[in-house]
Amino acid sequence: MPLDNDTGVRHDWTKEDALSLFRMPFNDLIYRAQNAHRRYFDANQVQMSQLLSVKTGGCPEDCGYCPQSSSHDTGLKAEKLMAVDDVLAAARQAKDGGATRYCMGAAWRNPKDSDLEAVCAMIEGVRALGLESCATLGMLTAPQAERLKRSGLDYYNHNLDTSEEFYGQIITTRTYQDRLDTLDNIRQTGIKVCCGGIVGLGETQDDRAAMLVNLASLDPHPESVPVNMLVQVEGTPLDGVEDLDSLEFVRTIAAAKIMMPASVIRLSAGREQMSDETQALCFLAGAGSIFVGDKLLTTDNPEKNKDVSLFERLGIRQAPAEGSAGAA
Repeated sequence: MPLDNDTGVRHDWTKEDALSLFRMPFNDLIYRAQNAHRRYFDANQVQMSQLLSVKTGGCPEDCGYCPQSSSHDTGLKAEKLMAVDDVLAAARQAKDGGATRYCMGAAWRNPKDSDLEAVCAMIEGVRALGLESCATLGMLTAPQAERLKRSGLDYYNHNLDTSEEFYGQIITTRTYQDRLDTLDNIRQTGIKVCCGGIVGLGETQDDRAAMLVNLASLDPHPESVPVNMLVQVEGTPLDGVEDLDSLEFVRTIAAAKIMMPASVIRLSAGREQMSDETQALCFLAGAGSIFVGDKLLTTDNPEKNKDVSLFERLGIRQAPAEGSAGAA
């Protein structure tokens, strides 16, 4: 099994390889994931990002999990793009609250060029504050990706969401290849890629393994890999789906870390519903980043004092920008 420069980084994972990780005894899996994490990161540091919805609701996509879809009656009203000054005021508050990366999300299928100019002004302002910048705006053309690069954008988030086989049961308004094309447009500019998925959608373990194989097949691997637990919202098609077992979620974090050891695995949506013990296991399994703030786009997130208390109890320190301080 070839490695990249003997770093432990592979791009030849198969679904059976990934499934073998999920089927390992839990303690052995966590031990292996923690060793992989320590090879690249300080195991007692976690990077903090904050996410703001700069354009909420009215999205024409039909993603079955999303309350911002115009296809679902969730009571969420469509709003216009926020003013640049308001976004930057929120970014200053995020920095004061300890965030080192600021992420801006817009509920678009793809941005109009005129809207992109306003977003680029936001990115430039966020960078001027000394924060890393991240954006998630939907699908992008190659020229749009180049425009974001010129604005100084550090990361672009565009998730695969799930396996290619299960994808059509969750989304019908864009294809899996559409997502891969946007990722390629981003990668060609040199912007860092933030790409992961959502679990708890009703998918099988095979689907979770296949999603991780698709992510680990990207060359290079995404610099950030968010792993989201579905947050069920009334009015969406996935409201009422059976909850995913918390230990299976931890297994997904651990498998992602083993398969993409140099990537920052991000413990993302769903933390509000997780126990402190589940989150602690996720950090042990190699999660090296969280979102802070009371909202993740439109869904609840743990309050700051709750995160501070958990970090203190676990002896976790805030990581600097980029999420890495080198191997411990």
